[in-house]
Amino acid sequence: MRNEPVVQIESLVKRYGDKTAVDGLDLVAGAGITAVLGPNGAGKTTTIETCEGYRKPDSGTVRVLGLDPLRQAEALRPRIGVMLQSGGVYSGARADEMLRHVAKLHADPLDVDALIERLGLGSCGRTTYRRLSGGQQQRLALAMAVVGRPELVFLDEPTAGLDPQARRATWDLVRDLRRDGVHAILTTHHMDEAEQLADDVAIIDAGKVIAQGSPDALCRGGAENTLRFTGRPGLDVASLLKALPPDSAAAELTPGAYRVSGTVDPQLLATVTSWCAQHGVMPEKISVERHTLEDVFLELTGKELRG
Repeated sequence: MRNEPVVQIESLVKRYGDKTAVDGLDLVAGAGITAVLGPNGAGKTTTIETCEGYRKPDSGTVRVLGLDPLRQAEALRPRIGVMLQSGGVYSGARADEMLRHVAKLHADPLDVDALIERLGLGSCGRTTYRRLSGGQQQRLALAMAVVGRPELVFLDEPTAGLDPQARRATWDLVRDLRRDGVHAILTTHHMDEAEQLADDVAIIDAGKVIAQGSPDALCRGGAENTLRFTGRPGLDVASLLKALPPDSAAAELTPGAYRVSGTVDPQLLATVTSWCAQHGVMPEKISVERHTLEDVFLELTGKELRG
């Protein structure tokens, strides 16, 4: 595993006319898998395309595997794989023909037949790209990105449009790549995908990174856990609140359904159960709900839909 960053971005700015897509963005991606999340229009695609060498920054610096994606593109390209959302394949080429062509461009490619089998492309190998389903095109794009054994692969929505079986097969392949020492920058709208695969998550909004950390750290720090219990209606919530730590909150949401929020740890759980015992309350059900990455994402970026 590398000690230095695989991607390092400092003060990146990219404008399209009078629209600023990326606004002074800073991002460091280390070894393993980094997921980049953000609402539509947040600037994540422009950021990734800049790393891939497809966009020229207006200002700021970008380094991928220690190299400038524009000035040192010739040295960088053999070391990275790129999975695009669309394009990059001749529409009249057959699936296996295209994959074998890409494999021949690399010194030590993966076994093409094994990769075709792994991604369920065997039945459509003789089919031209334009006649493949959306999911098949997606799997072929993934295969083309990884067949050359890159050091770093950019995966743009790798499971978009895939059925559950193909999605799980893609996850397994990404995990295998990581075990083999391949690093990945992953963009996805599937929060469970980021939680399952990523070592690190960067959330981008309005052209900036607004939060970054491991999925566990973001779920702990972005929003605290919640403790819920049920009991008889009308409990003295004010008395319960006095027993809790200062950063806590308590409320009866519906008759007999109570919520305690704050820093939920074993001590708080013990405080709540002790208070219940002192007041003759038998909780019928008590549970600790861990916030998901989706909860954190929505709290940080807002819940409204964006075009």
